[in-house]
Amino acid sequence: MTILFFTISIKSQEKLPYYQIPKMAEKYTAQNTVARMIDGLGFRYYWATEGLRGEDLAYQPKGDGRDCQKTVDHLYDLSNMLLRLTKTDFKQEIEKEKMTFADMRKQTLLNLEAISNRIKVSRNLSEFTVKKEGKISVPFFNVINGPIADAIWHAGQIAGFRRSSGNPINSKVNHFTGTVRD
Repeated sequence: MTILFFTISIKSQEKLPYYQIPKMAEKYTAQNTVARMIDGLGFRYYWATEGLRGEDLAYQPKGDGRDCQKTVDHLYDLSNMLLRLTKTDFKQEIEKEKMTFADMRKQTLLNLEAISNRIKVSRNLSEFTVKKEGKISVPFFNVINGPIADAIWHAGQIAGFRRSSGNPINSKVNHFTGTVRD
């Protein structure tokens, strides 16, 4: 019993990225701007998913849309797509099929952090342009208005779902500054 409690206690104390948004780069570059978008997504995702309960994950608006858990799954998939599109080699700790919600949340946050770090050290965003047979097939601009924008949208959906299920985001979170008040 003591070992189980100790294990749960350690897991709950594990520090995940994006509790607060990382410090801004001093220089404005294309890479730092896109990385900041990813960091903003990570911060929003962290707080949209922090403290979700079973009933929050099961929440589904009326109609044919995804429930909250399926939206979390989709965000995980988008983070993996972004890993591939940014040529970021980052190991997934657990197979998706074996992940709990907590595992998937953690891995998504770690994926976003790895993507941001990879973009920051890139020489030029054009290195992420996907080429097929020597021709441009997917310019990096499509990554911005595609999976990055989509992921930001879905993080907002999760925030809305949790509010609708009676569990709003921590009121001390400041999305404008990327900080949490004490």
